[in-house]
Amino acid sequence: MASDKKKQTILIVDDERANLIVLNDLLKAEYHVLPAKSGTQALERIKTESPDLILLDVNMPEMDGYEVCRRLKSQEWTRNIPIVFVTTLDSLENEEKGLLLGALDYISKPFHPPIVKARVKNILTFVLHKKLLEEMANLDGLTKIPNRRSFEETLNVEWNRCMRTCDPFSLAMLDVDFFKLFNDTYGHSAGDDALRAVGAILFENAKRSCDTVARYGGEEFVLLLPGTEAEGALTLTDKIRLSIKKLRIPHSHSSVCKYMTVSAGGATQMPKAGRCPIDLLKCADNMLYKAKKQGRNIVVWHSSTDEAAKE
Repeated sequence: MASDKKKQTILIVDDERANLIVLNDLLKAEYHVLPAKSGTQALERIKTESPDLILLDVNMPEMDGYEVCRRLKSQEWTRNIPIVFVTTLDSLENEEKGLLLGALDYISKPFHPPIVKARVKNILTFVLHKKLLEEMANLDGLTKIPNRRSFEETLNVEWNRCMRTCDPFSLAMLDVDFFKLFNDTYGHSAGDDALRAVGAILFENAKRSCDTVARYGGEEFVLLLPGTEAEGALTLTDKIRLSIKKLRIPHSHSSVCKYMTVSAGGATQMPKAGRCPIDLLKCADNMLYKAKKQGRNIVVWHSSTDEAAKE
């Protein structure tokens, strides 16, 4: 049996406890199941969870399933989560209403368990294939880590998430020192190998599911650390810097070290109204510029209260 970490996640929303139990028992062997007993609770759970599918009842007190669907489809960060209505409302008008709101399917109660399982499997197979295609489009061809397009999309999503949860947001930019001289000395093939090695070090150190690394362009890389304070982000970025140096990739024309090194700049902010993620990116870029001016092969960091450097 697959571990929960590898299972796709289904959020089941129903105000009837018996229905939650039946659907949970039906699906828990193959999927990670999250229950919610109201529309309000479902919207709260989605703030911290990322379900691959939502099974949504229509008739619920306070906020019905149609309104939950309407709210999810109106927000950029939730509009692509597939929704299946599971309800006693089985008229063609109700089914049409649900589908027009953006639901992928409509299952009438009482439902036939094998049919529910088959429909859920088909939808989640489609979701998985779609994600794989999107990942391929968002990967850098050389390093096989996310590309700039993917980074920009993730930056906005995670910024908004941290704004909702009132968590800090840290971002680092890293640049290979004197990379043009490296290419001129050792050739572009060696340069490509070096960039792959740097990308691999970054990827290995982005251990949390919300951490993101990407090739920003050329010899420049970025590291997103949502929910990470300045001290922790600085420590991790410096660990990456040291790990790259320890690769001992020769760089005879570097004025900093006989091996390839990187300079890094980072910034930490609390996302809130009036700020935008581009400002954080610009701040990290300014810190990268300072790192280069201060001699390279160091990390310079800025937060709302302090600025620090490690070398």
